[in-house]
Amino acid sequence: MLNLLLEGEGGSNAGTWVIYGILAVLIVGFFVWTTISSRKRRKQEEEKLAALKVGDKVKTIGGVCGVVIAIDDAENTFTLETGSGSNVSYIKFDKGAIYQTAPSAAAQAAEEEKAQESGEPEKSEPAGKAEPAEAAEPAEEKKENE
Repeated sequence: MLNLLLEGEGGSNAGTWVIYGILAVLIVGFFVWTTISSRKRRKQEEEKLAALKVGDKVKTIGGVCGVVIAIDDAENTFTLETGSGSNVSYIKFDKGAIYQTAPSAAAQAAEEEKAQESGEPEKSEPAGKAEPAEAAEPAEEKKENE
């Protein structure tokens, strides 16, 4: 009886089962790909939070920009200093509110100094700012035979 249901009225439905198999493989592959990419993203976020230091410039998911002045790992929070001059504010945020980070100017200077001491060549300029190469000599024109 199961055989009659699978074959249908007109004959074999093998092509239908192949299509179902391909769809099943695609769906499983999609779920695996989604899981792997979410793990990568989560790992990058954890590394970013672990690398947070006092003095780093931070932008929160709410758009507040400032400098980290204190980190409390027990509460998983940080204190952000915003404003300038006499109009300075201090706000406490959860570490999960970090959208972007940039190392402090002192950390960048120390990194550049370390690179110079180790003898590493300086970073090359982007392709857009590079000097134009010498123009190649034009190819010889073909002589027309008449």
